[in-house]
Amino acid sequence: MKRLPFTLDGVFFDLDGTLLDSALDLHGALVDLCAEQGIAPPPYEQVRPVVSRGSRAIIAVGFPGIDAERVLALVPRYLDIYEATMARHTVPFDGVEAMLSGLDAAGRRWGIVTNKPGFLTDGLLPRAVPHWNPAAVVSGDTLPVKKPDPAPVLHACALAGCDPARSVFVGDDRRDIEAGHAAGLFTVAVRWGYLDGGDPDTWGADVVLDRVDELAALLGVREIPA
Repeated sequence: MKRLPFTLDGVFFDLDGTLLDSALDLHGALVDLCAEQGIAPPPYEQVRPVVSRGSRAIIAVGFPGIDAERVLALVPRYLDIYEATMARHTVPFDGVEAMLSGLDAAGRRWGIVTNKPGFLTDGLLPRAVPHWNPAAVVSGDTLPVKKPDPAPVLHACALAGCDPARSVFVGDDRRDIEAGHAAGLFTVAVRWGYLDGGDPDTWGADVVLDRVDELAALLGVREIPA
């Protein structure tokens, strides 16, 4: 196992596909939207890899061949459906609760940097994981830019009072690694997420991990049973 080249100050995570497995609810909202539009929905397996790219990418899978303007027109209704049902099946990935409890017990600050719109982030966290207490939450519209721009990651570090040079950024998408690297953090790509159909070994992360327990070991925290 690769070791961190510094004493850990803080760790920041992408949300969907890294901490939370939200794909079933994102797919479910698409199923409902397709039903409203009178078309057959795509299977879950076809939607899961693209959910990290957001609502437009998800809608494009369900409505192949429609133009970008039509996709954009469907976004508000899709988000309305998703907002109403987004905590139905969304749960932390196996091991995440224990890892975060270990970080809390060790006094390590941690936060979330997601491209999810703020109204969805702010609605999902209290419903799905009300016991979480991140030191920073930065959503896709918190700043004028979002990942892969490094600004949201740096903003999260500032909110949490963490030194970027002694912090870690963890994500399941190339944009996470690009943002974390540009912000000067140690970057971790995780294979348990959605990956956007990509190969995390090609993203330039400092380390690529298969399991949450490997991440806990890298961070030097003792996992606390959930």
